Amino acid sequence: MRILHILDHSIPLHSGYTFRTLSLLKGQRALGWETFHLTGPKQGEVKTAEETIDGWHFFRTIPAPTFFSTLPWVSYIELMGEITHRLEQVCKRVKPHVLHAHSPVLNAIPALRVGRRLGIPVVYEVRAFWEDAAVDHGTTKEGSLRYRFSQWLETYALKRADSITTICEGLRQDIIRRGIPADRITVIPNAVDVENFQRGGQPDEALKKSLGLEGKTVIGFIGSFYAYEGLDLLVGALPLILKRAPHIRVLLVGGGPQEKVLKLQAEELGVADKIVFAGRVPHSEVSRYYNLIDLLAYPRHPMRLTELVTPLKPLEAMAQGKVLIASDVGGHRELIRDGETGLLFKSGDPIAFTDKVVDAVQHPERWESIRAAGRRFVEAERTWGASVARYQSVYDRLISGAERVDADVEKQPRS
Repeated sequence: MRILHILDHSIPLHSGYTFRTLSLLKGQRALGWETFHLTGPKQGEVKTAEETIDGWHFFRTIPAPTFFSTLPWVSYIELMGEITHRLEQVCKRVKPHVLHAHSPVLNAIPALRVGRRLGIPVVYEVRAFWEDAAVDHGTTKEGSLRYRFSQWLETYALKRADSITTICEGLRQDIIRRGIPADRITVIPNAVDVENFQRGGQPDEALKKSLGLEGKTVIGFIGSFYAYEGLDLLVGALPLILKRAPHIRVLLVGGGPQEKVLKLQAEELGVADKIVFAGRVPHSEVSRYYNLIDLLAYPRHPMRLTELVTPLKPLEAMAQGKVLIASDVGGHRELIRDGETGLLFKSGDPIAFTDKVVDAVQHPERWESIRAAGRRFVEAERTWGASVARYQSVYDRLISGAERVDADVEKQPRS
């Protein structure tokens, strides 16, 4: 079975998107399938039409900017045209059985064009909706003309794809509400490689001392500092938390668009000396920082993106046997059972967050049962092997359907 994946971007860029992609590809290769990989112009500056990164071979779409490339609507049309042209070239070379287009819809439209032209079935995998991502990035507002056009384009692609996969139940329900039959949608949930995460890692005392965290209870976050992550709520609640639990400190590892805003907020609230901004750290060092954290915080704000989409970080936290405190947005509720595998608080409410944090630190005897339950949940329900195996029926159905069509065409009497 040969699967051609059409991707927004890939390694060497690092993101949750590329992490999921690699996990899926590894799982598919383990099942004996051949995978091929094409990225669009949003990969950024690439020098060659093909390259191999860490043993993975990628076909690239080299951008060809024109005078009109700076115009939003025209640039999208140009981008889809570039992907369409490159995809047709790659298809004729690798002869895939299935085209598997991953979000955003700018990849799905070219896949549908080429798939119809060459008679190849198309899977569209929705990781998030393009219009909601644009709202989060601040490039549009919910309900704007651009938002409604993007929503229409997503629905157009969904109705025409031969099969649809998505990462969680929240997105599946939204797709159904767009008029897509439920039996055409398969959930391939985010997961983890549990063997890569070990419980009970001991804190590096030298690192802890260097960060000024000795003898403290540490609330932490490791990841990208986007607005929807709700780190401003964490910082904003800290003065309240310190009044009731003065031994608490906050450790923020990573960076992103909100970093300067968060630092300014901490200064204005007078808690800058209670927060450690560790910056971005090499991937090989991340586990050392995880081991310093007693309670991982995921205070995501309520919005369409967070209500519909399940994040990966809480699964990684559970795999490591960590206690996590998360807002009760839909994406978290799909993963976390309050009081069993983690702790949930009312989203957007700093008082509720404060109460949950203080109660947790006052009852550390509860932590071990939460850690164990979280790990069991991941082992039982959220491994990449189990998730990737769900593609088997999707691909088999499409390939057998394509073969039946080919057979019917062969049977047609020749004039």
